[in-house]
Amino acid sequence: MKTLLLLRHAKSSWSDPALRDFYRPLNKRGLKAAPLIGRFMRKRKIRPDLILSSPASRARQTAELVVEAAELETEPRFDESIYEASAVQLLEVVSHLGDDVGEVMLVGHNPGLEDLLLALTGEARRMPTAALARISLDIERWEEVRETGGQLEWLVKPKELADL
Repeated sequence: MKTLLLLRHAKSSWSDPALRDFYRPLNKRGLKAAPLIGRFMRKRKIRPDLILSSPASRARQTAELVVEAAELETEPRFDESIYEASAVQLLEVVSHLGDDVGEVMLVGHNPGLEDLLLALTGEARRMPTAALARISLDIERWEEVRETGGQLEWLVKPKELADL
């Protein structure tokens, strides 16, 4: 059994229209939402073995803030192939994970994450910024991951966590 966590980056800033998409940082709301998700993870004792993140500024900041608030010892790894990735490309990333990894968290972008969630579970669910989904996969090896092979356990959004 393997577990896949999908974390969409927190809300990013559009205040500088000259800034390339890759370099957009989190805005004020995003800087609050990412630690909120981290505290949720800490409270639920969610401790992924591996964190793979898009290297885009907003995803990088989200991953780092979540790790800090969740008090995780796992340092995020940044993978260029996650930036602007489709569901097919994300599935390819996941299928190449080492089998010693039981639970992985992907930090990325839409529409790729929503499309991956749909592909794996058959459930079309909206993932607003900083949403976190947990998908259980009835597989022993990551190379066995396939479409419709997962079960959505839950999906949480920052606005549902105001009390943390």
